Amino acid sequence: MAAQLIDGNVLSKQMRAEVATRAAALTARGRQPGLAVVLVGDDPASQVYVRNKVKACHDAGLHSVFEKFDATLTEAELLARIDALNADPAIHGILVQMPLPKHIDPHKVIERISTRKDVDGYSVLSAGELMTGLPGFRPCTPYGCMKLIESTGVDLRGKHAVVIGRSNTVGKPMALLLLQANATVTICHSATADIGHHTRQADVVVAAVGRRNVLTADMVKPGAIVIDVGINRNEAGKLCGDVDFAGVAELASHITPVPGGVGPMTITMLLVNTIEAAERAG
Repeated sequence: MAAQLIDGNVLSKQMRAEVATRAAALTARGRQPGLAVVLVGDDPASQVYVRNKVKACHDAGLHSVFEKFDATLTEAELLARIDALNADPAIHGILVQMPLPKHIDPHKVIERISTRKDVDGYSVLSAGELMTGLPGFRPCTPYGCMKLIESTGVDLRGKHAVVIGRSNTVGKPMALLLLQANATVTICHSATADIGHHTRQADVVVAAVGRRNVLTADMVKPGAIVIDVGINRNEAGKLCGDVDFAGVAELASHITPVPGGVGPMTITMLLVNTIEAAERAG
């Protein structure tokens, strides 16, 4: 069996076109959706991520504010800036790019963002809303993974899903979103004795640990859907994921590539969350 590729670039373009339509409708009513992106310091990867997010906003017709600060910015100054953005009616979503300089507490920063503007879905309240099934903002990467799975047309009801990884940003919310879709969910992590024992029983596997070849062909049930969240580099410096793509693609029914799978969807879901924030703003 050769797996069908789940193309995140194609799905992302379709969803961004829908975002642009919704943004145009809001703008016509005098409420252009607005996203503020805040970057503190000069981390090279963060600068690339931020540039891509700002460009995606402009392309979709969203108002984007990019605020860049030196790494010497104090925690108090950053919190004061967030307060100002919380109070700005033209801003519907606020994203503070991580990582932050060591002298700034990221938890304190995330919790300072208004829940109405927490389009990253990282706050304790957003996590609680997801946990209890209330409407709220879902973290962008797992939210994008769910859209990729949905694009296969496979109904998750009654399916066994295994999530490899337990981070607050991907693994845990991914498991909760799969539960909401009526899948039976197992979470594996670094202390799991035999990850393959679980993944060989899985109809869906989401690999999200940031380690190459954490999922190999001998660990996959034939016909499974495999979502690869990882971003790594091989010995040649080429981008790759957490999944042994060549081997697993021979067994899986559907698989995401790296790059071009989950990555494009993460920014797309940020746009979706921002649009929803603007629509909720009344």
